[in-house]
Amino acid sequence: MLQIINFSKSYKNGKKAANNISITVNKGEIFAFIGHNGAGKTTTIKSVVGILEFEEGDILIDGTSIKKEPLKCKSKIAYIPDNPDIYEALTGIQYLNFIADIYEVSKGEREELIKLYSEKFEIINALGDLISSYSHGMKQKLVLISALIHKPKLLVLDEPFVGLDPKAAHILKEEMKKICKEGAAIFFSTHVLEVAEKLCDKVAIIKEGNIVTQGKMNDVKGNSSLEDIFMELIDNG
Repeated sequence: MLQIINFSKSYKNGKKAANNISITVNKGEIFAFIGHNGAGKTTTIKSVVGILEFEEGDILIDGTSIKKEPLKCKSKIAYIPDNPDIYEALTGIQYLNFIADIYEVSKGEREELIKLYSEKFEIINALGDLISSYSHGMKQKLVLISALIHKPKLLVLDEPFVGLDPKAAHILKEEMKKICKEGAAIFFSTHVLEVAEKLCDKVAIIKEGNIVTQGKMNDVKGNSSLEDIFMELIDNG
Protein backbone atom coordinates (compact mmCIF):
# COMPACT_ATOMS: atom_id res chain seq x y z
CA MET A 1 0.00 0.00 0.00
CA LEU A 2 2.90 2.36 0.76
CA GLN A 3 6.34 2.08 -0.83
CA ILE A 4 9.05 4.57 0.04
CA ILE A 5 11.86 3.91 -2.42
CA ASN A 6 15.36 5.37 -1.91
CA PHE A 7 13.77 8.60 -0.66
CA SER A 8 15.98 11.57 0.26
CA LYS A 9 15.07 15.13 1.20
CA SER A 10 17.54 17.98 1.66
CA TYR A 11 16.97 21.50 2.92
CA LYS A 12 18.57 24.74 1.71
CA ASN A 13 21.60 24.38 3.96
CA GLY A 14 22.38 21.08 2.24
CA LYS A 15 21.66 18.95 5.27
CA LYS A 16 19.71 15.80 4.49
CA ALA A 17 16.65 15.51 6.69
CA ALA A 18 16.01 12.08 5.16
CA ASN A 19 18.69 9.98 3.52
CA ASN A 20 18.01 7.09 1.15
CA ILE A 21 14.98 5.75 3.03
CA SER A 22 13.18 2.64 1.79
CA ILE A 23 10.11 1.34 3.63
CA THR A 24 7.21 -0.87 2.56
CA VAL A 25 3.87 -0.97 4.37
CA ASN A 26 1.54 -3.71 3.14
CA LYS A 27 -2.24 -3.87 3.34
CA GLY A 28 -3.37 -4.89 6.79
CA GLU A 29 -0.20 -3.69 8.52
CA ILE A 30 0.32 -1.10 11.26
CA PHE A 31 3.81 0.32 10.84
CA ALA A 32 5.50 2.42 13.53
CA PHE A 33 8.00 5.11 12.52
CA ILE A 34 10.13 5.94 15.56
CA GLY A 35 12.80 8.55 16.19
CA HIS A 36 13.87 11.46 18.37
CA ASN A 37 12.77 15.03 17.64
CA GLY A 38 14.45 16.26 14.47
CA ALA A 39 15.33 12.76 13.26
CA GLY A 40 13.41 13.15 9.99
CA LYS A 41 10.06 11.55 10.83
CA THR A 42 7.81 14.50 10.03
CA THR A 43 9.81 15.37 6.90
CA THR A 44 9.30 11.83 5.62
CA ILE A 45 5.62 11.79 6.56
CA LYS A 46 4.93 15.15 4.88
CA SER A 47 6.61 13.86 1.73
CA VAL A 48 4.52 10.68 1.82
CA VAL A 49 1.28 12.69 1.86
CA GLY A 50 2.41 15.16 -0.82
CA ILE A 51 3.01 18.27 1.28
CA LEU A 52 6.77 18.42 0.69
CA GLU A 53 8.51 17.99 -2.64
CA PHE A 54 11.63 15.86 -2.71
CA GLU A 55 14.62 15.39 -4.96
CA GLU A 56 15.56 11.73 -4.85
CA GLY A 57 13.64 8.47 -4.96
CA ASP A 58 9.90 7.94 -5.18
CA ILE A 59 6.90 7.28 -2.95
CA LEU A 60 4.08 5.04 -4.19
CA ILE A 61 0.58 4.92 -2.76
CA ASP A 62 -1.20 1.75 -3.89
CA GLY A 63 1.23 1.58 -6.80
CA THR A 64 0.86 5.23 -7.86
CA SER A 65 3.63 7.84 -7.57
CA ILE A 66 2.87 10.81 -5.31
CA LYS A 67 5.16 12.82 -7.59
CA LYS A 68 3.35 11.98 -10.83
CA GLU A 69 -0.29 11.68 -9.71
CA PRO A 70 -0.65 13.51 -6.39
CA LEU A 71 -4.45 13.89 -6.48
CA LYS A 72 -5.01 10.21 -7.20
CA CYS A 73 -2.72 9.34 -4.29
CA LYS A 74 -4.30 11.84 -1.90
CA SER A 75 -7.77 10.46 -2.64
CA LYS A 76 -6.65 7.23 -0.95
CA ILE A 77 -4.94 8.82 2.06
CA ALA A 78 -6.03 10.29 5.36
CA TYR A 79 -3.35 12.36 7.09
CA ILE A 80 -3.40 13.72 10.61
CA PRO A 81 -0.44 15.96 11.54
CA ASP A 82 0.92 16.28 15.07
CA ASN A 83 -0.77 19.67 15.50
CA PRO A 84 -3.80 19.82 13.20
CA ASP A 85 -4.88 23.23 11.89
CA ILE A 86 -8.62 23.14 11.28
CA TYR A 87 -11.16 25.78 10.34
CA GLU A 88 -12.16 27.17 13.72
CA ALA A 89 -14.93 29.36 12.28
CA LEU A 90 -16.86 26.21 11.33
CA THR A 91 -18.88 24.00 13.62
CA GLY A 92 -17.78 20.42 14.10
CA ILE A 93 -20.50 19.03 11.84
CA GLN A 94 -19.76 21.62 9.12
CA TYR A 95 -16.12 20.55 9.15
CA LEU A 96 -16.97 16.85 8.89
CA ASN A 97 -19.38 17.51 6.02
CA PHE A 98 -16.71 19.62 4.30
CA ILE A 99 -14.25 16.70 4.45
CA ALA A 100 -16.94 14.24 3.35
CA ASP A 101 -17.71 16.49 0.35
CA ILE A 102 -14.04 16.56 -0.69
CA TYR A 103 -13.86 12.76 -0.64
CA GLU A 104 -17.32 12.39 -2.21
CA VAL A 105 -18.82 10.37 0.65
CA SER A 106 -22.53 9.81 0.08
CA LYS A 107 -25.07 11.53 2.35
CA GLY A 108 -26.31 8.30 3.86
CA GLU A 109 -22.86 6.86 4.51
CA ARG A 110 -21.47 10.04 6.02
CA GLU A 111 -24.43 10.43 8.37
CA GLU A 112 -24.02 6.84 9.56
CA LEU A 113 -20.26 7.10 10.09
CA ILE A 114 -20.33 10.57 11.68
CA LYS A 115 -22.91 9.30 14.18
CA LEU A 116 -20.92 6.13 14.84
CA TYR A 117 -17.56 7.79 15.44
CA SER A 118 -18.79 10.92 17.19
CA GLU A 119 -20.62 8.72 19.69
CA LYS A 120 -17.56 6.52 20.16
CA PHE A 121 -15.30 9.52 20.76
CA GLU A 122 -18.00 11.22 22.84
CA ILE A 123 -18.22 14.53 20.97
CA ILE A 124 -21.63 14.08 19.32
CA ASN A 125 -23.19 16.72 21.58
CA ALA A 126 -20.50 19.24 20.57
CA LEU A 127 -20.81 18.90 16.80
CA GLY A 128 -23.06 21.96 16.61
CA ASP A 129 -20.51 24.12 18.44
CA LEU A 130 -17.81 26.21 16.81
CA ILE A 131 -14.45 24.45 16.62
CA SER A 132 -12.89 27.52 18.22
CA SER A 133 -14.61 26.48 21.45
CA TYR A 134 -13.10 22.96 21.39
CA SER A 135 -10.30 21.82 23.67
CA HIS A 136 -7.16 20.37 22.09
CA GLY A 137 -8.41 16.85 22.80
CA MET A 138 -11.77 17.55 21.17
CA LYS A 139 -10.06 18.93 18.07
CA GLN A 140 -7.93 15.79 17.91
CA LYS A 141 -11.05 13.63 18.10
CA LEU A 142 -12.72 15.68 15.35
CA VAL A 143 -9.81 15.26 12.92
CA LEU A 144 -9.66 11.54 13.69
CA ILE A 145 -13.35 11.25 12.80
CA SER A 146 -12.76 13.26 9.62
CA ALA A 147 -10.04 10.78 8.65
CA LEU A 148 -12.13 7.70 9.31
CA ILE A 149 -15.38 8.73 7.58
CA HIS A 150 -13.98 8.43 4.05
CA LYS A 151 -12.43 4.99 4.68
CA PRO A 152 -8.86 5.69 3.53
CA LYS A 153 -6.70 2.90 2.14
CA LEU A 154 -3.69 4.45 3.89
CA LEU A 155 -3.91 6.26 7.21
CA VAL A 156 -0.86 8.41 8.00
CA LEU A 157 -0.64 9.70 11.56
CA ASP A 158 1.95 11.93 13.22
CA GLU A 159 1.74 11.56 17.03
CA PRO A 160 -1.98 10.63 17.00
CA PHE A 161 -2.29 10.00 20.74
CA VAL A 162 -1.19 13.47 21.86
CA GLY A 163 -4.06 15.21 23.65
CA LEU A 164 -6.32 12.16 23.80
CA ASP A 165 -7.69 10.96 27.13
CA PRO A 166 -7.08 7.25 27.98
CA LYS A 167 -10.52 6.15 26.79
CA ALA A 168 -10.18 7.93 23.44
CA ALA A 169 -6.66 6.54 23.00
CA HIS A 170 -8.01 3.02 23.58
CA ILE A 171 -10.82 3.58 21.06
CA LEU A 172 -8.33 4.85 18.48
CA LYS A 173 -6.11 1.79 18.93
CA GLU A 174 -9.11 -0.50 18.44
CA GLU A 175 -10.18 1.40 15.32
CA MET A 176 -6.65 1.19 13.92
CA LYS A 177 -6.71 -2.59 14.32
CA LYS A 178 -10.19 -2.80 12.80
CA ILE A 179 -9.50 -0.83 9.62
CA CYS A 180 -6.32 -2.82 9.02
CA LYS A 181 -8.27 -6.06 9.31
CA GLU A 182 -10.52 -4.62 6.61
CA GLY A 183 -7.52 -4.14 4.28
CA ALA A 184 -6.22 -0.64 4.99
CA ALA A 185 -2.66 0.16 6.09
CA ILE A 186 -1.38 2.54 8.77
CA PHE A 187 1.94 4.41 8.91
CA PHE A 188 2.42 6.46 12.04
CA SER A 189 4.95 8.08 14.30
CA THR A 190 4.74 8.14 18.06
CA HIS A 191 6.89 8.79 21.10
CA VAL A 192 4.74 6.38 23.10
CA LEU A 193 6.92 3.34 22.53
CA GLU A 194 4.87 1.00 24.72
CA VAL A 195 1.87 1.61 22.46
CA ALA A 196 3.92 1.05 19.31
CA GLU A 197 5.34 -2.19 20.70
CA LYS A 198 1.91 -3.63 21.49
CA LEU A 199 0.03 -2.27 18.48
CA CYS A 200 2.36 -2.49 15.50
CA ASP A 201 3.30 -5.30 13.14
CA LYS A 202 6.47 -3.59 11.94
CA VAL A 203 8.74 -0.74 12.99
CA ALA A 204 11.48 1.47 11.59
CA ILE A 205 13.79 3.58 13.74
CA ILE A 206 15.25 6.71 12.19
CA LYS A 207 18.27 8.64 13.47
CA GLU A 208 19.61 11.84 11.89
CA GLY A 209 17.78 11.09 8.63
CA ASN A 210 18.93 7.48 8.35
CA ILE A 211 17.05 4.27 9.05
CA VAL A 212 19.12 2.42 11.65
CA THR A 213 16.88 -0.65 11.85
CA GLN A 214 13.54 -1.87 10.56
CA GLY A 215 11.53 -5.06 10.34
CA LYS A 216 8.87 -7.05 12.13
CA MET A 217 8.35 -5.74 15.66
CA ASN A 218 9.30 -9.01 17.35
CA ASP A 219 12.44 -9.34 15.24
CA VAL A 220 13.59 -5.78 15.96
CA LYS A 221 13.05 -5.88 19.71
CA GLY A 222 13.94 -9.54 20.28
CA ASN A 223 13.85 -10.31 24.00
CA SER A 224 14.15 -6.64 24.94
CA SER A 225 11.55 -3.88 24.96
CA LEU A 226 11.22 -1.47 22.05
CA GLU A 227 12.25 1.31 24.44
CA ASP A 228 15.51 -0.49 25.32
CA ILE A 229 16.33 -1.11 21.65
CA PHE A 230 15.50 2.49 20.76
CA MET A 231 17.73 3.92 23.50
CA GLU A 232 20.58 1.60 22.55
CA LEU A 233 20.42 2.56 18.87
CA ILE A 234 19.98 6.27 19.48
CA ASP A 235 22.76 6.51 22.08
CA ASN A 236 25.31 4.55 20.04
CA GLY A 237 27.33 6.65 17.60
